[in-house]
Amino acid sequence: MAIDESNVKKIAKLAKIKLSPDEVSSYANQFEKILQYVDKLEELDTEEIEPLSHVHDLTNVLRKDEAESIDNRKQFLENAPGKKGPYFQVPRVIEDE
Repeated sequence: MAIDESNVKKIAKLAKIKLSPDEVSSYANQFEKILQYVDKLEELDTEEIEPLSHVHDLTNVLRKDEAESIDNRKQFLENAPGKKGPYFQVPRVIEDE
């Protein structure tokens, strides 16, 4: 598929960008070179190559998901804007009927 200036103008319109005539010509040449390179890549024999989701063989390193007891109540309450005994004090959001 050949890319000419009318294709570049259409792409620019869809992308809602304004291009000068020099830019249109330049982009047409650049798109054409990109497509020629892609055509060259399509000549490669990839029949025996498995599709990859990532170039490197990566595995996530995760810690064990274990419940643990944390007793930092005093430390947490020190930063609270309001507290009442061992609890956070917050504004009332539910009104009495």
